Amino acid sequence: MYFAALLARTEDGWEASDTELDDVETLSDLTDLAREASVDEDTVLVFIEQEDAWFGVVRVDGEDDPRIFVSDATAAARSSYGEILLTDELLGREPGAEDTIAALEELVGLDETEDDDPDTTPDNDTTDHDNDDDDDDGLDADADAVPAGPLGDTRILADLGLPEAELLMLRTDALVEIADALGAAEVLETVR
Repeated sequence: MYFAALLARTEDGWEASDTELDDVETLSDLTDLAREASVDEDTVLVFIEQEDAWFGVVRVDGEDDPRIFVSDATAAARSSYGEILLTDELLGREPGAEDTIAALEELVGLDETEDDDPDTTPDNDTTDHDNDDDDDDGLDADADAVPAGPLGDTRILADLGLPEAELLMLRTDALVEIADALGAAEVLETVR
């Protein structure tokens, strides 16, 4: 079960609204949604939480690039909403690297099916295949690896009242604790 909310900072404090992410497919879509909720290009926080698995915070300050924190990248990678937050940049990949890897894997797959080389008999394949699997798994794991644990800007909320060390310790009901640290617990509760 997911929960998503926007917290927009105003002169009078924080304003909260729950949000549907059905039409959000990319980080750009999410950033645009946050900017639409912004008052005078002030700070907007987007919270996404999957119950007992992970949470993410996206911070948008005016026209600046969004800042992202994900509590557990491995868990988020198994979620369609988490995939939105786990950008190539956040994962330390070259933009489009995933597409390149998929294209290369497809080419390798085509080569293997088209190549009827006599050296790849079942007897040879068993011994070499075990070694190749280990090598391939290592390459795939390196290329597609999503680090376990927190990922992103750990100081995303430090200037708003939640130090890095406290953010890293949050697990369940994280959004409630974050909102409490920001002084926005009551407004968040109205949309929860």
